[in-house]
Amino acid sequence: MVQSSDRPGEAPPASADEPGSESAREAEHTRALGERAVRLARFYRGKIETVPKVPVRSLADFALWYTPGIAEVSQAIARNPEESFELTGRWNTIAIVTDGSRVLGLGDIGAEAALPVMEGKALLFKYLGGVDAIPIPIDVRSGEELVETVLRLAPAFGGINLEDIASPKCFYVLEELQKRLPIPVWHDDQLGTAASTVAGLLNALTLTHREITDCRTVLLGAGAANTVTARLLIALGQDPRTLTVLDHRGVLHAERVDVDELMLRNPWKYRLALQTDGGGRQGGLKEALAGADILIAASTPDPDTIPPAGIRSMAPHPIVFALANPTPEIWPTIAREAGAAIVATGRSDFPNQVNNSLIFPAVFRGVLDARARSIPDGIVLAAARELAARASDRGLTAEHLLPTMEETGVFPHVAAAVGEEAVRLGIARQKFTRDEFLERARRSMNLGIRLALELQRNHLTLPMPDEPNEQEPPR
Repeated sequence: MVQSSDRPGEAPPASADEPGSESAREAEHTRALGERAVRLARFYRGKIETVPKVPVRSLADFALWYTPGIAEVSQAIARNPEESFELTGRWNTIAIVTDGSRVLGLGDIGAEAALPVMEGKALLFKYLGGVDAIPIPIDVRSGEELVETVLRLAPAFGGINLEDIASPKCFYVLEELQKRLPIPVWHDDQLGTAASTVAGLLNALTLTHREITDCRTVLLGAGAANTVTARLLIALGQDPRTLTVLDHRGVLHAERVDVDELMLRNPWKYRLALQTDGGGRQGGLKEALAGADILIAASTPDPDTIPPAGIRSMAPHPIVFALANPTPEIWPTIAREAGAAIVATGRSDFPNQVNNSLIFPAVFRGVLDARARSIPDGIVLAAARELAARASDRGLTAEHLLPTMEETGVFPHVAAAVGEEAVRLGIARQKFTRDEFLERARRSMNLGIRLALELQRNHLTLPMPDEPNEQEPPR
């Protein structure tokens, strides 16, 4: 978050406590959602569970599913470890790994407190991607410990999704695991958020009749998401000298007093400072925003982070992405009133959700179906471009920037684009055509949705309780 000293002389935005203000209403809505989420978490006692995948007609079947028959399956894998992808559920199972050091913008709340978020992630993986995902919060402090733990867990999984790990530790962990594992490793706060941001931005540029090569972009926040977003924007053709990146000390540039310290403490941010050199700007958010076309904020959750005056100082019809969760850096209504042509947040209860949930289920569906060895930036961009293109299926508008999670027919196409790109890049162990990837993705992804509906229809999933008279489920 940019501190108030970075924007001197500006009138403060309306307080969220001001009676009748839009901020007050949106803050109250957020509070009510949180309270209901806690009540439902207590009611359901978890979001996912393990269910049998094979028929059990009698106890005799366990001679096949377990001992003695299972010994031959194990021996087949011992002879050829690649058979673990054919003879077990490894082909469709991933680990959701966190150390709880930066959860949902809440900070270092620990492994146990991270578990509800990892469970929610696993639910989305299954419902939207047909992927079996296991939440694994790990109680470690250093990046090295986290890497070593994941390396030892990896034989059980077809892929690794890293989640909610503090920056800059997250960069080291991702790079080390990508180098040392023969399965795809993804850090969703870096790659997923950046991919969905790029997808939304491609369509925002179309709606405002801009080209990325002609824009000046401000990235507020120099953590996991925006560091990769900057890299992807440059890959798309933006001149790095038209990118202005800010952290809590202001604009990153080559002459900043702490740049030598960054070289040792955070080499990823250091390289970004040298590459962009502030986009020709120094100072704070006020100086950065003047005349900018695009603002992408992935900062501290606080609706007072971006003042309306900053939006008004931007180029005409600016694009504003306020992506912090659970609270955006500026409320969407206030950003629009200040002149923003396109506004997006990371939340599903506002128009234009730009969130990694639109990306990660399909990316993992695609890389698992291709049995890809890794997830390079080419795959990230292929997913972003396909997601952006699919918004036109329902109509691209200022309030329908990207497909929503309800537009489930979109995601098999994103998975197929990922699989096709993995084949093109030579990192796929299974090589199918685009249409074959699409068919496989549809089967798997539809199964997750059908399973959820069938469980509800047969009352195996308890109905959502009507408040305030919630009944405790049977134990």
